Amino acid sequence: MRILVLGFTGYLGTHVVQRLRVLPGAQVLGGGRSPAAEYGIDLASARPEQLAKTLASAAPDTVINCAGATGGDAVTLAEVNARGPAVLCAALREAAPAARLVHLGSAAEYGPGTPDSRVPESAATRPVGPYGATKLAGTVAVTASGLDAVVLRVGNPVGPGAPPGGLPGRIAGLLRAAGPDPGAVLRLGDLSAYRDFVDVRDVARAVARAVTAPGPLPPVLNISGGRAVPVRELVRRIADMAGFRGRIEENAAGAHGSARSAEVSWQCSDITAAEQALGWRPAHTLDDALSALWEGGGAP
Repeated sequence: MRILVLGFTGYLGTHVVQRLRVLPGAQVLGGGRSPAAEYGIDLASARPEQLAKTLASAAPDTVINCAGATGGDAVTLAEVNARGPAVLCAALREAAPAARLVHLGSAAEYGPGTPDSRVPESAATRPVGPYGATKLAGTVAVTASGLDAVVLRVGNPVGPGAPPGGLPGRIAGLLRAAGPDPGAVLRLGDLSAYRDFVDVRDVARAVARAVTAPGPLPPVLNISGGRAVPVRELVRRIADMAGFRGRIEENAAGAHGSARSAEVSWQCSDITAAEQALGWRPAHTLDDALSALWEGGGAP
């Protein structure tokens, strides 16, 4: 089985590739803008006919789209998260219409959740900013493509290799910089929100299940921890693992708040459908994920 992974050098893509390489008979191919890519593909700028030629050359049985932008201006987000999947679907219809497409979406597509409730895939989507809106546009492009496709709507990934652009990676970096100094002060933004965290290794396992599951699959599946955790609790757990002896100051206008998620105070996904369709549930606890993040190692 030839599996083309787009965005294979990113945080999610790296773990997905490692997981797929243990599948019997899998030949994993890297696609993206990286010099290490076997197939140079930039979804933000590629023309459908150009991409179709590249896909025809790769001859994939499955394409996994891990490419995406979490930061940047609205134009950048739209080019990568909305235009990219649309172009990919158009090219696949021409070059490899029988290939399965596994696209990584985001729980941010749902927008604000209702406290003490889990959001199923059938819930209305009400993204509050450009990130969620552009990810939702990408999901619509995939689900309306007519391809053998599934969107895995991923919660808040955490675990080994978490990038500094996300909250867990950023907090770990700040704690490493602070060290054991009892006089250290971490000045953070509002930590009152609840988030549904999922170990990045479990995300990779869900992708592998989506690759090998008999079709057709539901158009969208939530891949998350299925539990809302206070962000304040996550920060405290990492601080305890780090042996942090200083002080954490929380300020709604703090320098390390997240503008992208500030308007969403509650996020929690119902993961029942993923268990039914893929036989998947999270295998790692939040402490497993945070421990792997702090130790800086761990493979899928």
